[in-house]
Amino acid sequence: MPAAENAFGEFLTAQRARVSPRDVGLPTAGSRRVKGLRREEVAVLAGVSADYYARLEQGRERTPSAQVVDAICTALQLGPDARAHAFRLARLAPATRAAADRVGPDMLRLLESMPGVAAYVVNPAFRIVAANPVATQLLGPEQMAQGAVPYLFADAASRTYFVDWEHIARAAVSALRLAVGYAPPHPEVTAVVARMKDESPDFARLWQDHRVTGLTATVKRIDHPAVGRLELVYQTFESRDVPGQQLTVATAAAGSASADSLTLLGTIAAGANQGV
Repeated sequence: MPAAENAFGEFLTAQRARVSPRDVGLPTAGSRRVKGLRREEVAVLAGVSADYYARLEQGRERTPSAQVVDAICTALQLGPDARAHAFRLARLAPATRAAADRVGPDMLRLLESMPGVAAYVVNPAFRIVAANPVATQLLGPEQMAQGAVPYLFADAASRTYFVDWEHIARAAVSALRLAVGYAPPHPEVTAVVARMKDESPDFARLWQDHRVTGLTATVKRIDHPAVGRLELVYQTFESRDVPGQQLTVATAAAGSASADSLTLLGTIAAGANQGV
């Protein structure tokens, strides 16, 4: 069976490898040939037969009930994002509308109302579809044109721009995997995953990890070519007007050098808009 046809089974296998017997109160004596839990142990914890669970991982059972998926998620100690992803992969979540690139007028007004921070909107593939002037300067022309994921993995400049590149890259892949689980997946998401798996060994490595979590609040350290080092808090919010779009706001601590740098980026943006 092609890997793309057994996404749910692959996901379960990867999550099982992360849970040790000690994590779930099982004895650890004796040698173990598998990393994490055995299939039989997950089956016992979830209250299903070992044969049925094996068929789920192998893709031979394609219609688990919501109760079974919930029990398996509990057995594997999955967090909220990973649990929701599991339900989507099992086709137990409703289909979603494809996200458009159009950004609504209310969202555009919101971007314009935050001149002191960097604020931008991305589509499900994390391509920037709208940004306020500070964000445009912060992200730079390469990231604006390429999109966040291709910039991270196909542009060598990202390794200098992001001080903690590995951390940022891992979070981006994890969030992109979450987007892949929606039915139907956004075509641009599918395309960018296929391209990055082909072009970037780092992306392919992180993609095989099967970790899943959405973008929430995180600290990023950036070496910006115009204003130097910044330490910013990024917060991401789901758009209710256009499902699949996300608003990201990057802020700096009041009175910090990073806050001064954001202000300077705003000044640079104003000069660029005036042709200075």
